[in-house]
Formats: sequence, C-alpha cells, structure tokens
Amino acid sequence: MAERKVLNKYYPPDFDPAKIPRLKLPKDRQYVVRLMAPFNMRCRTCGEYIYKGKKFNARKETVLNESYLGLPIFRFYIKCPRCLAEITFKTDPQNTDYAMEHGATRNFQAEKLLEEEEKRMQKEREEEELNNPMKVLENRIKESKLEMEILENLQELKELNQRQANVDFEAMLKQHKELEEEQRRKEQEEDEQEMKAMLEQAQNRRLLVDSDSDEEPAKRCPNPTAQTKPTAILQEGPQSKRPRTQSWERSVGKLSTRARLAGLVARRKQKPDPALDNGMETPGSTATTGSPPAAAAATSSLGLLGAYEDSEDSEDSASG
Repeated sequence: MAERKVLNKYYPPDFDPAKIPRLKLPKDRQYVVRLMAPFNMRCRTCGEYIYKGKKFNARKETVLNESYLGLPIFRFYIKCPRCLAEITFKTDPQNTDYAMEHGATRNFQAEKLLEEEEKRMQKEREEEELNNPMKVLENRIKESKLEMEILENLQELKELNQRQANVDFEAMLKQHKELEEEQRRKEQEEDEQEMKAMLEQAQNRRLLVDSDSDEEPAKRCPNPTAQTKPTAILQEGPQSKRPRTQSWERSVGKLSTRARLAGLVARRKQKPDPALDNGMETPGSTATTGSPPAAAAATSSLGLLGAYEDSEDSEDSASG
C-alpha cells in the first residue's frame, strides 16, 4: 500500500537540502484547484443562477498588497457554466466569509443583511450619545435593568440546581410509603364502619320482623344446609311453593288449628238413644241425633276445618 501511493521516499545519507536549487517563481502565480461555489450567485452576462455547492475547476492566486492580521487573501477565477463568462471572488477573513468581486451578483442572504443592520444601528447610537447626554443616561438605565433581570434569572437557576442537588430520595420513598399506609388504614376504617352500619341495619330489620311475627303462628325454619347449590331453588317442583301470606293473615291470623277453634264451639251432651240400646244403630246417626240444627252445622264446619288442616299439614310434611 505504501509503495503504490509513494508515501515513503528514500533519502541517501549524504543528502543536503541546501544544495537543491530554488526556482524563482512570480508571487502572483496561479494554481488550478477544484472548489465549490461558496454562496448563491447570478451571472451578470446571461442571468444564469449558480447555486451554492456547484463544483468548478478554478484558478487560485494570492492578492498582492492585501492581508488581514498577517493572513493572505486569495482570489478565485471561475467560468459561468452557460456563457463561459469569467467570475471572480476572494476570501474575507475579517468576516469569515467570501466577498463577491466581479462577474456576478450575490443572492439575498438574511444573515449578512442583519449583521450589516446591527452595525449601522450601533454606529447611529454612538453618534447620538455623543450629541445627547440624556440619551446616554437612558441607555445606561435600560442596560442596568437588563443586567438586574439577568442576575435574578441566574439566581433562580442556581436555587433550582441546589434544590435538585439536595434531594434525599430515601426520605421521599419513606414519605411515600407512609402516605400509602395512612391511606390504606383510612380505607380499612371506612370499610369497618360500613360493615357495622350494615349489620346494625340488618339487626334492626330482623327485630322489626320478629316483633311483627309475634302474633303469627310459629313457622318451620328452612334448613340452610338443605340447599347447597344456588340453582337448587330453580329445580324445585310447583308443589314445594307455599302460598304467600296476605296482609290480613299477618294482622288477624289463620283459623287453621283445632285448638283455637275448639274454644269457639261448645258441644252439648247427647242423650242416650233407645235405638242404640236395641242395636239398631245407623251410620252417621250418632253425630246428629239429639242435637239441634245449629249444633249439627257447627260440628259439620269443624269437620271441614279439620280436614283442611290435615291436608295442609300433609303438604308441609311433604315439602319438608
């Protein structure tokens, strides 16, 4: 690789660079270099636009009798790609830019115009301050206010940085955990209070129901362990459904027991029948002989009530 590019050259031991003769070349000699257009420009001859970055084979020379702080200034010659007119521009080390010299005009550039405008305003301000001392005082007051605002902003930034630097992450985590525990404890207390209120409400309802059911007959309590599945109630037959108690039954009660109805009717003593002594007893005559029609009606109603009660008890036992 080094041999192909000829980067390493051989110097003999008796080499003396002072013996090499120097060529006397002119100072304004030109070199052919490859460059790109440093800015947008327009040819004055044909009006062709040349955009920034377009490549040219240019001639380079050193400008005589011109320099900036010991730095030389170079001039470049290019040709318009349309009409082959010569265009020249040179370096501007004072503004770190290039200056258009001949053959074309530089296109609009806002940044350069802004710099020129700032320079013009600064020059006008200096001239006005020389002639008007009150204007100098106003400008100083404005500058002092601006400096105070800048110092306040810097102080705020410093305080913010100090706050961020002194942050204790462990204390923040601990505080966060304490807040979470306190919130959890409050939630538990609220849940307990709600449970107590619900229990008290249920107990009050049960007391009211018990007080209302004192006048009702004792009912059989259903076995809570009988139905283990929630859907067992859907599988019950229509025979297991009991008739709902009406409001008048709760207040008055049922006439379904013999013990309560037995106190309402008094049986009369039957007189001995001579037919019984003779053995000529007929079926059903013992219940009706020697009793008035009212007593017979009472006994018949008692029999019907007893039959209804027996059928109801049989249904309860079947359902149970």
